[in-house]
Amino acid sequence: MPETNENNAPLDFIREIVANDLRNNKNDGKVVTRFPPEPNGYLHIGHAKAICLDFGVAAENGGVCHLRFDDTNPTKEDTEYVESIINDVKWLGFDFGEHLYYASDYFERMYECAVTLIRKGLAYVCDLSPEQWEEYRGTLNVPGKESPGRARSVEENLDLFTRMRNGEFEDGAMVLRARIDMASPNIHMRDPVIYRIRRVHHFRHGDKWCVYPMYDFAHPLEDAFEGVTHSFCTLEFEIHRPLYDWVLQALEFKNPPVQTEFSRLNLTYTVMSKRKLLQLVKEHYVAGWDDPRMPTICGMRRRGIPASAIRKLCRTVGITKFEALTDIALLEHCVREELNATAPRFLAVLDPLKVTITNYPAEGVEPLDAVNNPEDPAAGSRKLPFGRELYIEKSDFMLEPVKGYFRLAPGREVRLRYGYFIKCEEAVLDEAGNVVELKCTFDPATRGGSAPDGRKVKGTIHWVSADSAVPAEVRLYERLFTVEQPGADGTNFLEQLNPDSIRIVKALVEPKLAELPAGTSVQFERNGYYCVDPDSKPGAPVFSRTVTLKDSWGNKQGK
Repeated sequence: MPETNENNAPLDFIREIVANDLRNNKNDGKVVTRFPPEPNGYLHIGHAKAICLDFGVAAENGGVCHLRFDDTNPTKEDTEYVESIINDVKWLGFDFGEHLYYASDYFERMYECAVTLIRKGLAYVCDLSPEQWEEYRGTLNVPGKESPGRARSVEENLDLFTRMRNGEFEDGAMVLRARIDMASPNIHMRDPVIYRIRRVHHFRHGDKWCVYPMYDFAHPLEDAFEGVTHSFCTLEFEIHRPLYDWVLQALEFKNPPVQTEFSRLNLTYTVMSKRKLLQLVKEHYVAGWDDPRMPTICGMRRRGIPASAIRKLCRTVGITKFEALTDIALLEHCVREELNATAPRFLAVLDPLKVTITNYPAEGVEPLDAVNNPEDPAAGSRKLPFGRELYIEKSDFMLEPVKGYFRLAPGREVRLRYGYFIKCEEAVLDEAGNVVELKCTFDPATRGGSAPDGRKVKGTIHWVSADSAVPAEVRLYERLFTVEQPGADGTNFLEQLNPDSIRIVKALVEPKLAELPAGTSVQFERNGYYCVDPDSKPGAPVFSRTVTLKDSWGNKQGK
């Protein structure tokens, strides 16, 4: 029988590795993981899978997970990204406590490690020109050629590396390379660069350094310095693992960390490339990193996607070694399941059509009882103001109803949600023949939605009272791209942007909706799930659509 976790679910291959290590008391029974983002952009849904794995494995085994910023490339790094990453990790529900680290705090130790490699004859200074690099590196089928710098003495390499640090050479004039194997079939092992000269202001250390370690050299050292036991990376780092191991072995670390790779999370109708996401922002195809159409965690948060739904998606997708494309409908399904249980229901009319109830008192207003969430009895109820003039959705009336249409039409009766039966007596048209108002009557005996005489109606529609409804801006978001894999066919991904990914409407909403703070998730009954946007102002709420009520994934699964 396969091992299971506390939810009685089979362990994935990474958790099986950790469980086996614990059985064998490897690392003295400790589990230390890390999430190591580069502070050069905002986190996206793909990072969420790594976060859930790194923090999840640590928590499940009584260990700790470090949040470490790999700030070894100062050309693109900024405190803005650091702050956003910290916020996103916490919002997703994970606590790194005191274990917040920066690779740049290890720069001196990394430099000394490089010096050690030089002294051991395992690193050398190389001054090949860019043109010579092309000539010397070889190809997948042709071995590389040794750089003339490989023949330098230890003393000469130490002197040159010291002078590199002291700023005596121009950017790109020389690099420090590991001495491994120029004939290796793995190009990453052909004497890779481990240090380069770069005169760039570092956002934490200013101008103290002008030589910076390469990521493939810094990453294993950071893990080793911090006592990480299990280093999880996505599959593109698998080919880099031999170099990871070589660095730790060459420097003779005891009980070195072990790198294990897993498949990343890819969603349909989405791009995950930091470069492409940055292009969308910089060229104003979206309104910023937190645009609700973006796959960034801050964008999803602004759209009203719960952190619990993202964690649920990551659990559902699982941890494998196989690259796959996840249908975005699965994320939407997870969102609906979470919000169905937690989001309060409200009435909102997105395309208003006026209704006058001719037999209702002109000045009359009465409160009707409305349930806040039928899935949550503790959510209670609220009062809805009801009066002579209402607004309903234009789509809930048809002048000449087609077969199967059960909503309002001339001479037809429907139920108002939480209210009365009303019957359309007359449709008022403008000069162009458009319906601009309905004259209806109501049955006072049907308060609460049922008729004492037992008659039934097939349609129930939502509404708002004209006297108390609050104008609101509603942003209707759709998928950002029109194809499942933007750019996969060689087309410029920007040409596959969905021109209808956002549509803004002026809606009318019940009064309670104007009182909710930004970030609150709600359901507009019969319409979808929405979130109060930070752009809201007192008396002028703004809502972003999180997801519609239709669940294509759930329907596929027979739910």
